[in-house]
Amino acid sequence: MIRVELPQHLRTLAKVGREVQLEVPGEVTLRSVLDALETRYPMLSGTIRDHVTKERRAFLRFFACEEDLSHDSPDKPLPAEVVSGKEPLLIIGAIAGG
Repeated sequence: MIRVELPQHLRTLAKVGREVQLEVPGEVTLRSVLDALETRYPMLSGTIRDHVTKERRAFLRFFACEEDLSHDSPDKPLPAEVVSGKEPLLIIGAIAGG
């Protein structure tokens, strides 16, 4: 079971708590987790990734095991701690400004 923590605005949209749990078939990558998340919560489709390109939205970041995964390949396997459910995949809303 993969654990995913969502930022407040996505929790509100999906009407879920801070963390959701997902079954992810096959290899657990950022792409497969986001595919499973959007399948289970279709209202999130297009909010985390662009509808067409499937690239990460500019003001969202992905973290796991204290590492920024935002610029990693979406097909790179996630850390074993995430795959085992020991650690969550964090989707964080970035803050911009000056």
